[in-house]
Amino acid sequence: MKKYLYTFGRQCILLAVIPLLMFSSCSEDVLKEKPLDFLAPENAFNTVPGIQQGISGLHFKVRSSWYTEGSQQEICVMLGNLGTDVAFHGEDPNSTGFLCNYVTYLTSENGNMRNFWTWNYELIQRSNVLIESIKASNPDIWTSDVKKNEYLAEAMFFRAYAYRILVTFYGDVPLVNDVIKTVKTDFVRAPKAEIYKLMEEDLTFAVANLPKRGKEEGPGRITQAAAYHMMSELYLAEAKYQLAADAASKVIDGGEYALMTNRFGSTTDVFGSGDVFLDLFAYGNQNLSENKEAIWVIQIEPLVTGGSQFPGERAWGPAYFRMGNTPDGFPAFRGELYNGKYTGYSDTLGRPVSWIHPTNYAAYDIWRSDWNNDIRNAKHSIKRDFYYDNPASAFNKKKIDFKLYPAGSRDPLRDTCQYIYPYFMKHADPRNHFTDLGRSGGGSNHKDVYAIRLAETILLRAEAYVGLGKKDLAAADINAIRNRAHAKPIDASKADLDYVLDERARELYAEEFRNITLRRMGKLVERVRRYNNNPKNPGLNIQDYNVLFPIPQSQIDLNIDAVMPQNPGY
Repeated sequence: MKKYLYTFGRQCILLAVIPLLMFSSCSEDVLKEKPLDFLAPENAFNTVPGIQQGISGLHFKVRSSWYTEGSQQEICVMLGNLGTDVAFHGEDPNSTGFLCNYVTYLTSENGNMRNFWTWNYELIQRSNVLIESIKASNPDIWTSDVKKNEYLAEAMFFRAYAYRILVTFYGDVPLVNDVIKTVKTDFVRAPKAEIYKLMEEDLTFAVANLPKRGKEEGPGRITQAAAYHMMSELYLAEAKYQLAADAASKVIDGGEYALMTNRFGSTTDVFGSGDVFLDLFAYGNQNLSENKEAIWVIQIEPLVTGGSQFPGERAWGPAYFRMGNTPDGFPAFRGELYNGKYTGYSDTLGRPVSWIHPTNYAAYDIWRSDWNNDIRNAKHSIKRDFYYDNPASAFNKKKIDFKLYPAGSRDPLRDTCQYIYPYFMKHADPRNHFTDLGRSGGGSNHKDVYAIRLAETILLRAEAYVGLGKKDLAAADINAIRNRAHAKPIDASKADLDYVLDERARELYAEEFRNITLRRMGKLVERVRRYNNNPKNPGLNIQDYNVLFPIPQSQIDLNIDAVMPQNPGY
């Protein structure tokens, strides 16, 4: 997990440059190339260490595309929140670079949409290469079939992970379960049922062969519980509700995991207070053995070779430092003293740029019934009040209030969409930055990130119970989450899909892939229209056909030997 020595995929092999040896003879044998060394699956994955590096490559692919900043940053934040009922793009609510308008953004020519498609097939190709190599490996390299099957199961998990995204966003998609070794221009879209069948096979093998909690080779590696969680989600997508409940129960009732109810690990308070929910997101707490809630944690790891950084502050926080001056004309934020100068940035808040702005639904509406007692709404979890920070001003330490400025002197859109809005602190890392100290981290931090947390598994089971008509059991699972949060329990009569979505927003905002959740439940269009209050595009101009993404036109054009139908509406 620590070093990534090579990557594979994109149907490419890197060959060493071999000098052409000149001989006096012109025989065919002399003209045949005989490379002395090259990198290919045949020699990269014929040892256990090589296969371990291949597994690390799959983890690296997921981390670099969804959880770190780079070419996929627009897709990363879109999967997390944008385009849903819980968030819109705050920096520019009418931006063409982020999903602010479904009609203009979701096109078959959009480069981000192309990347979204190809990224998943790259992960599938890499998984297939590893699966094929493990199956074909010499039995003598393995100490036991148990270890061989464990690695095989982890590669299958990642293949199912990629297909989970593809089938959710595109419906019928090409099914590729073998390594592509030559140019292929005759892909056909397989029915969703066939994709689901492969995912079921992969995840069934995974739950049977992945290690249990504490037996994995290192932090962040895939365990049996992660596969059961994904299996539960798959069965929900197929409306196999009892199977979904059973898969989730394997995790919830297995004795290895539990909701954290007491403070643990690094318990440094924020804004003068803290609780166990804050502890879940404190630096260094995600991989602790005492953290029984963590199922799959993305390893950011700043201090090791191969480490990275997470744009949690950049994406989810308001750009407070851009708001300009106090009402009496001084810089509103003096910031930290660094190298003899004040930076203008707070080490508690970092350097956000307002990529993701919570909707009124996510920031206010879902909290009203338990505003003062739900710990997830505490001042250290959601920062709602901001204060001027400049001793030269008469307004120093006073709460920022744009009504204090002369009428017409400010831009209300920027003030409330970009500069100041409720900041969910779970993705910030107050006073704990390792790089770019002159800008308080530059928007990034280095704490590990949950890909799967037990609270979500419990809410998956609640969703399954709603599907089964067992509202009492659904309410019991929802109330397990609410009890930990000190929120009032709900009555069984309220346990429906909308309430499950409300509770997921309270518990999992900025964690879950909300786009996948809404599409799975058939709630995307309805709830985006109802709750997304983007001031430039209320409801994001979403159309009924936007429940599916467009197939990239480049994929259709290259597929010259078979018809690749476009999704309706595009």
